[in-house]
Amino acid sequence: MTTEYLGVKQVAEHLGITQGALLTLKLPEPDAMIGRTRGWSAKTIDQWNAQRPGRGVGGGRPRKHPKTTD
Repeated sequence: MTTEYLGVKQVAEHLGITQGALLTLKLPEPDAMIGRTRGWSAKTIDQWNAQRPGRGVGGGRPRKHPKTTD
């Protein structure tokens, strides 16, 4: 049985994002290395992606005027 791994380009396609956007993320440890080329199983990427924090996590820039609760 042959095991297939995703390279960076295929991981980006799998997630529906650009390679540039993918490279800004901290990817999990690769499941395989061929020379300097990293490879991940689709299962590894799906698990990692499900555990990543959602959009806006980290707070971003503070608001100029805090929301008031009237």
